[in-house]
Amino acid sequence: MSNSSNKAVVAEAQGALDKFKFEVANEIGVPLKNGYNGDLTSRQNGSVGGYMVKKMIEAQERQMAGK
Repeated sequence: MSNSSNKAVVAEAQGALDKFKFEVANEIGVPLKNGYNGDLTSRQNGSVGGYMVKKMIEAQERQMAGK
């Protein structure tokens, strides 16, 4: 679980978002772990969030295109 003060708009989605975050971090080679990640650079942490957004937009575009 994350230590962030950010809250999911849909509380039931928090677990899925955390799982997605760790999957993305693993995919792009960022050594994200549960709890404290202050040893990671801003660039590493930002790349996880940025890639998550990119993947969510791609999924939504596919859904809107009926694929």
